[in-house]
Amino acid sequence: MQSKIKTSLVSGAATALILSTLAAQADDLRFWTIEEQPERLARQEAMAAAFSAQTGHNVQVIPVTENDLGTRATAAFAAGDLPDVIYHPLQYAASWADAGILDTDAATDVVEALGEGTFAPGALAMASANDGFASVPVDGWTQMLVYRADLFAEKGLEPPNSYANVLAALEALHNPPELYGFVAATKVDENFMSQVLEHVFLANGVSPVGPNGVQPLDEATTVEVLDFYKAIAEASPPGDLYWDQSRSLYFSGDAAMIIWSPFILDELAGLRDSAPPTINDDPMTRDLAAATGIVTNFAGPSNPDGAAWGDIRYLGITSDASTDAAMEFVQYSMNEGYGSTLAIAPEGKFPVRRGTADNPTEFADLWATLDVGVDRKAPLGDLYEASMIEEIVGGLDVAQRWGVADGQLSAASKIINSQVINRLVREFIDGERDAAATVAALNEAIAGVE
Repeated sequence: MQSKIKTSLVSGAATALILSTLAAQADDLRFWTIEEQPERLARQEAMAAAFSAQTGHNVQVIPVTENDLGTRATAAFAAGDLPDVIYHPLQYAASWADAGILDTDAATDVVEALGEGTFAPGALAMASANDGFASVPVDGWTQMLVYRADLFAEKGLEPPNSYANVLAALEALHNPPELYGFVAATKVDENFMSQVLEHVFLANGVSPVGPNGVQPLDEATTVEVLDFYKAIAEASPPGDLYWDQSRSLYFSGDAAMIIWSPFILDELAGLRDSAPPTINDDPMTRDLAAATGIVTNFAGPSNPDGAAWGDIRYLGITSDASTDAAMEFVQYSMNEGYGSTLAIAPEGKFPVRRGTADNPTEFADLWATLDVGVDRKAPLGDLYEASMIEEIVGGLDVAQRWGVADGQLSAASKIINSQVINRLVREFIDGERDAAATVAALNEAIAGVE
């Protein structure tokens, strides 16, 4: 009898050990991230370690190549082996929520716990799903119209935040070859042209998709878009232009306006040797940064409120997650650990959560102190005026993309990726057809995209 009791006790102890081990394993979190560059990965691992020290939940940071993310997530979902949390781009939010990959209730609970009012409205709107949110917005950037604020001031020009103000600036400043008024994107097979065109179309309230899917472009408002784009193209150098020429001509002082991403901000201030300003003989000069202004929200004549083109990234809690621990990790990443989250690459990670209920600008203020740069480092707040920092961050409040508000991002993406809009706009610029005929051609081509 004694040996049976002893065996039973040992067996009970072993069972308890197994259960406690399983419980510990259940608290371990797997975090997929598309920020896989070594320096960025190290920052994420450091944040995960800080979270683990505070909560006892271990986090395994797993890099996933962005191009493989959709395929891997679908396969993991089918196998019942999704990670707990996924850092993902906008295009997966709605589709993964519909497929059941994301736990929208968990994401919504996190947003509400942090305070919905502390997030940029545009970033939240892009992830709306099932009376809540598909994922928690983390960071993003808005496309910028970059301009020579010093030259605008000399001529008494208003900032180029509308079609009309841009056209007025072209009239006053365009004087080639000394100074081009603009460097428009005209290289048809570059995604850069797709992004710039979408921004210009959004500015005038024009979209190829609506609540019921693909829709015809309105002729009158689209003609306004085409005429404006032709004007900025005619104030640009000849040739097939994309991001490279835009940056080079602006950096050399030969262009008054360009459209670019915020990843230009550190280069503009002479912090990257591979892309230095050449406006003077000092490759580390900050003179051009000091002479530059930016616009994020841009308006056409038929859409006075305008629009900002935004690229937002999210933290998704999956349907296979250890939900409570995953929610805790996401909340930490957006609160105590938010400075570390943004510091991964501040020039392209604007804070979609400006602050807390107690301090509404806490994270926006913190972001301005984070170092940017490659070969040299400096805080954005040391490089640019506070008003410019506010404009940069403020674009996220009104950030838009085709199809997001109508749940038609997938349809819009197919149209964008087909590059039919790029091609037909370029043909219009080159005089192959008039504006009305180009709208008809656009509608026919867009309807044929599969």
